[in-house]
Amino acid sequence: MRSCKAQWLLIAVVVVLGTMQMLASCGQKGDLYLPDDDDPAEERR
Repeated sequence: MRSCKAQWLLIAVVVVLGTMQMLASCGQKGDLYLPDDDDPAEERR
């Protein structure tokens, strides 16, 4: 089976778009952290 330029271009586009999607999938800005259990706002309820 011979490969052509269009086939390699399609594979490259799929790889680039997939990589960009994985890098942009986290919507939270800033550092990721676990919330403290001693949150004063929760004690007021």
